[in-house]
Amino acid sequence: LLQAALHGQAFDVAASVELVREEVERSYLDPSTAIIVAAATERGIPHIRLTEGSLVQLGHGARAQRIWTSETGRTSAIAQGIAREETLARSLLTACGVPVPASREVDSSLAAWEAAESIGLPVTVKPVEGAAARGMLVDLSSEEAVRTAFARAAADDGRAIVEQAVVGSEHRLLVVGGRMVAAAQGDESWVTGDGRSSVQELVDDQINPGAANLSGAESTPPRIRCEADRTILLALRRQGLTPASVPAAGSRVIVQRIGRNAVDCTDRVHPEVVRVVELAVRLVGLDIAGVDVVAKDIGRPLPEQGGAVVEIHAGPGLLVHATPVSGQARPVGRVIVDHLFPAEDDGRVPILGVAGSIDTGRIVRLLAWLLHLAGKHVGLACRAGTCLDRRLVDAGDGTQWEAGRRVLMNHLVETAILETNARAILEDGLPYDRCEIGVVHDLSGHEKLAEHDIHEPGQMFKVMRSQVDVVLPRGAAVLHAVDPRILEMAELCDGTVVLYAIDGTLPAVRGHLAGGGRAAFARGRAVVLATGEAETVVEDLLDGGATEGQRSATLAAVAAAWAHGLELDLIVTGVATFATDLDPYTRAMPEPQPESTAIG
Repeated sequence: LLQAALHGQAFDVAASVELVREEVERSYLDPSTAIIVAAATERGIPHIRLTEGSLVQLGHGARAQRIWTSETGRTSAIAQGIAREETLARSLLTACGVPVPASREVDSSLAAWEAAESIGLPVTVKPVEGAAARGMLVDLSSEEAVRTAFARAAADDGRAIVEQAVVGSEHRLLVVGGRMVAAAQGDESWVTGDGRSSVQELVDDQINPGAANLSGAESTPPRIRCEADRTILLALRRQGLTPASVPAAGSRVIVQRIGRNAVDCTDRVHPEVVRVVELAVRLVGLDIAGVDVVAKDIGRPLPEQGGAVVEIHAGPGLLVHATPVSGQARPVGRVIVDHLFPAEDDGRVPILGVAGSIDTGRIVRLLAWLLHLAGKHVGLACRAGTCLDRRLVDAGDGTQWEAGRRVLMNHLVETAILETNARAILEDGLPYDRCEIGVVHDLSGHEKLAEHDIHEPGQMFKVMRSQVDVVLPRGAAVLHAVDPRILEMAELCDGTVVLYAIDGTLPAVRGHLAGGGRAAFARGRAVVLATGEAETVVEDLLDGGATEGQRSATLAAVAAAWAHGLELDLIVTGVATFATDLDPYTRAMPEPQPESTAIG
């Protein structure tokens, strides 16, 4: 388009804008999912989008929870099935005293009219759940209308439901973790068929003109996309329709039971109504549910006004509560996040990130062995491959973003150890937003990064500082003190700083200790772990026959494990068994070839 404009060529602006709009909308999360993800982000809980749709993981590894719209990993499939099977759900609710509309399943038009007379006019006639029927008709007050409606609803399996038409306004009450947290009053959102247009086209013509052009706009409600909203899909299916169906001219199609013109009424809900809806959700077994209540006055008990619970939804829409047309917006996303993650739980497993290109494979494999001995389920991604609990699952380069994400998506992983380097950072970035421990071992390798405009050693600081930038306030940066440029990263760390170097007499190490800092260094074959003037000396921890680079890598792993809080006896045992060729990660994977064998 830019080239066409520069050269005075014509192009279709409207079509181009529509294409861009559709692509952007596809990239957005479903509004309900986006509300929950935003609340999780406010609490510092990371998220991973698992599909192009709205299946999202909150948190990492073993502490993660999954959401899909407003359904969670705790949502029971049985409870979902009960909620969808309207006859079953109502029988359970009726048995426990929850007021629901009187209804009857019938198998003939005569039986339908007899049921309508028995229940009392007006009535609604709709398909039995599970039947691919033709649809639902409401507010029927004559025999002819009821019989006609039965023929439509029972066209496929000969059955239909005749239901009492409850008089009053529609209300949506949101229940999370057994507690009602929000309520909104609104009218049904519906379209009228013209015999030519599909349901989505009718929605675009009759409902969406006032919506935002791009999802996520704050000033106007987002555009309704039927295919992206499972609640809408269910409502259409119950009418025997899909978004692509073409309704008959003059037919009314319900799109949403509670439309976008919702008004918050949370503070007006009568305590007895609260009790009833919470009971209803417990009976169905859902952890998060939207309960549709029809009542003349939500501030009065339902029996005294002929009100009723008409439907229970798994995965209810949250927009009506988060952005009502009037009344107080309710923090429903935060409530759901608090339901999934108790206070002070940020859903994170410890992530130990190691950045560099010289002997970093040895660092991460030793760390993985130490954490394994500590009883943790360890996910390791490094240059030689990806391991889960000592089992090689991928021999490809594990420094890539995708490998790290796969480790963090695994619900068995209790600790993640991820190796990275300058190329991986430049091309993909880190696969996590924050980490517990960030190790920077070296800044070598600029010679191979010319395509990324890296031409000088000094430029590596701006790349590799990423590993320190993401350290959590409760974590630590573990920095190789032999390189002054790495030492400059200390001031970038939100957590504490631990230095390591073979030579403990380096001015940087002595100055850091003089200020009360922590450092690990060698004294012959011994490793000294020092905090200020206090020293703990571990004899014979370093292999005297190892190269200088291998000794530095071992020291880096020891310093990182120490900073992570592993017990000293475990570190000693781990290093000893690793050095005696009992390292399962070394046996499982070929040793990667380093670019160099020593720190320059």
